[in-house]
Amino acid sequence: MTTQKTSNLVRLAIALTVLVLAAYWAGARWGERQPVRVGAVPSGTSGANESPRVDLAARDAALTDEEAINVRVYRQVSPAVANILTKATEYDFFMDPVPVEGAGSGFLIDEKGYILTNFHVVQQAQSIEVILGDQSRYPAKFIGADQRNDVALVKIDPKGKHLVALPLADSSSLQVGQKVLAIGNPFGFQSTLTTGVVSALGRTVQTSQTTFIDEAIQTDAAINRGNSGGPLINSRGEVIGINSAIFTPTGTTAGIGFAIPINSAKRIAHDLMTEGRVHQAFLGVQTLPVAGTLAEALDLPAQEGLLVETATKGGPAAVAGIRGGDRVVRAGMQRLAVGGDLIVAVDGQKVASPFDLNIILNRKRPGDTVTLTIYRGGKKTDVPVKLGERPNQ
Repeated sequence: MTTQKTSNLVRLAIALTVLVLAAYWAGARWGERQPVRVGAVPSGTSGANESPRVDLAARDAALTDEEAINVRVYRQVSPAVANILTKATEYDFFMDPVPVEGAGSGFLIDEKGYILTNFHVVQQAQSIEVILGDQSRYPAKFIGADQRNDVALVKIDPKGKHLVALPLADSSSLQVGQKVLAIGNPFGFQSTLTTGVVSALGRTVQTSQTTFIDEAIQTDAAINRGNSGGPLINSRGEVIGINSAIFTPTGTTAGIGFAIPINSAKRIAHDLMTEGRVHQAFLGVQTLPVAGTLAEALDLPAQEGLLVETATKGGPAAVAGIRGGDRVVRAGMQRLAVGGDLIVAVDGQKVASPFDLNIILNRKRPGDTVTLTIYRGGKKTDVPVKLGERPNQ
């Protein structure tokens, strides 16, 4: 009886194994497949079974007006869109070095080889390689970045080769509803085009504790991982923004993407190309946001604002007479410097957090004068402050 049971179990195991193998074979043969490798066709080449000289005029004649715009812009722009590959070294739990590779997008802004991208694409990269639309490869040099605005500039040496740079538009003239096109390398699929419209303008999108996109362009053009740093284009083939972030609950596009306006990027690129650094306005204060119960506990004259804990010695705020705290108190586990000025507005704009202050300073330049509205000892007053240059980080 035991021998018969063992024999039955063996037969059952063999039958299950055959069924599993059959299902695996059927799935491999007819099931849904994922691409193993996807290569980009260099711009201007034809398919493998076509003549090298294709009658594009005949093809173009069959296009609708909308399709004709998409095709024209893609042909014009894609050669200047870069696939940016980075290599870095990180350390695991046992402090062993682990090589890390990254990828993103960028685009040429002049014939000398300067390329704009996002800072987070090249952050901490030990080596950078650029692949242009014609599949030519170049080592790239990191020139500099504005970390707060997530904009970076890298450069390749064209070695005498003529490079096609993209024209930069005026992003202040954009309107909601305008057609836009995004070209980049989502998930490593090089030279990918997606289309959409400008969904909204003037957004302020916080991307981390210290970084944000000021006056962001919102679009429904599909932007996925790998599109970061690529150009957002208008229907004339001009760059209006740098694709930078998406809002998504799943990690893939949900129709809400954000681009850095090209006017901000142009200012940053000019500073980096001419002086090797970005000029950022500097106020010179360390502040504590106070509101509600904390404001009441400290017996402050306003319900919200920024309490100045310290004013940098010799900094713009200190020179203008702004005062920091003169005593320390405990609030739970936190030690607070109190007794300083309470900033409630800058140039008439209310400030309730350091983020609010950063947004205002981001729109200023060193040498500009701002008016701080403060409370000191219960008395409200306005103090003009001439902004300085942010020290090198």
